[in-house]
Amino acid sequence: MLSKPIVLIGPMGVGKTTLGRKLAKKLGLPFVDTDVLITNSHGSISDIFAKQGESVFRNYEEEAVESALSTIQVIATGGGAVLSGKTQRLLDQATVIYLSTNGKHMKSRLEKGNRPLLKEGMQDWNRIYEERKPLYIALSDIEIETSDVGLAETISKICEKLDAL
Repeated sequence: MLSKPIVLIGPMGVGKTTLGRKLAKKLGLPFVDTDVLITNSHGSISDIFAKQGESVFRNYEEEAVESALSTIQVIATGGGAVLSGKTQRLLDQATVIYLSTNGKHMKSRLEKGNRPLLKEGMQDWNRIYEERKPLYIALSDIEIETSDVGLAETISKICEKLDAL
């Protein structure tokens, strides 16, 4: 039995929400997406960015992460959650899984979404990922490479690593 929450971190579009739902089901745990917590309380993320700014959004994100960590569950975070010093400290309470990628499949995944930080598309995604990658690595207990691997295999790899902890 897991003794602390599992938090998924990684770049936007890597599949934290999709994978998180399936992982939670496999582990028999609840699932929560911090972006959903934010939108339920404060409105759409793109509106928050446009009307209140990124710093207000990051404050909401800290609150959402802190709230989510109060339950043993699988938690999907936004790609930039790791930028906050407070969130970084909060992650000490969890098993943190970094979903890494080579970026090959990101363009098709990101075309459908409304991502306020991706004004220049993949150029912005690549820059942001490279900036945040050292944080993802430093904060994670487990790294799972998701490129060229199906969802079921990724979940199996995560479960193996969790068993080894």
